[in-house]
Amino acid sequence: MRASPTSPRIAIVHEWFTGMRGGEKCVEALCEVFPEATLFALLRVPGSVSPIIERMPLRTSFIQHLPFAATQYRRYLPLFPAAVQRFDLRGFDIVISSNHCVAKGVCTPSGTLHICYCHTPMRYIWHLYDDYFGRGRAGLITRLAMGSIVEWLRAWDVRTAANPDFFVANSENVRNRIREIYHRDAEVIYPPVDTESLTLSTTDDGFFLIVTAMVPYKRVDLAIRAFTRMNEKLVIVGNGPDMSRLRALAGPSIDFKGWQSDQEVRDLYARCSAVVFPGEEDFGIVPVEAMACGKPVIAYAKGGALETVIEHADLKTGVLFREQTVDALMNAVGQFRREKFDPKALRGFAQRFDREIYKKKMAEFVSAKWNAHRDRSTPRQERG
Repeated sequence: MRASPTSPRIAIVHEWFTGMRGGEKCVEALCEVFPEATLFALLRVPGSVSPIIERMPLRTSFIQHLPFAATQYRRYLPLFPAAVQRFDLRGFDIVISSNHCVAKGVCTPSGTLHICYCHTPMRYIWHLYDDYFGRGRAGLITRLAMGSIVEWLRAWDVRTAANPDFFVANSENVRNRIREIYHRDAEVIYPPVDTESLTLSTTDDGFFLIVTAMVPYKRVDLAIRAFTRMNEKLVIVGNGPDMSRLRALAGPSIDFKGWQSDQEVRDLYARCSAVVFPGEEDFGIVPVEAMACGKPVIAYAKGGALETVIEHADLKTGVLFREQTVDALMNAVGQFRREKFDPKALRGFAQRFDREIYKKKMAEFVSAKWNAHRDRSTPRQERG
């Protein structure tokens, strides 16, 4: 769908651009598929995302101008619905919302096709509410504030699930959540993994690796406790609001690297024994990146990991632990040491999720839905 005099005008709506995580990698690939698109986001931190995204035209919301928004934007969660609904999308033919929070809530004009690529329904208010706002996770004032508005946010989230014409889920796991919470069906298109930039490695420097944002639901604390108790070296890459708490838990075998460049992360993948994935994820790009380097994964047996971490005799990509406890993770590490993994088979499996496959499937999906939508004779009313 390259630009031409008759090409549709496309808007891509994302929640925020503050770093390159899984959602931003999906948007980056969409920018390559639709290079003439205009981006919308609640806010951006200049220089925090890839050059591909940085060079796209971008419109932000009033959240951008609030005090300390660059670092404390999550505190403005109650304002997000109003902010996203103020975007002016007149003149756009197709809106693609990249949603894990409020992006699907945009108001689109009559006649505009809205496709939501859903990373997950808003985790803060649904299945991970206690991880973010439970006792010990948030202060008293925050807990009281969220307790007073969470039902309103849930009602808004469910109501605006009617906004998109179509949902695309990033995994079967998220497809099931969309059905459960929104009562909508979804196509599954797995997110992009840049397998071509990752090379097969048989090097093993004897350390385990976590690459993640430092937020509660990632359960980095579980891995820190387990690897401290085992006195096994664990390298942790990433930043986030939980960093201070996690450092306080760590023993001498835990090495915090903070933010690292893509090349440095690729080098760590190549040299590690295995990647550890202790949280429940929507899908999880990191395990597939590790497999593209020929490295197995030790993962909690829930969520998206069940679609990539396989223990079958004919294809073994890692080890699963079925209780989110320190002992269960330690046992999984012991099991890992008894197993044998084929690096070439791991890479072959990872290539099923290659970036070009995602781009092709998204381009085909959007094109097919646009062609059918364009041929309709009855425009819908504005929704939102």
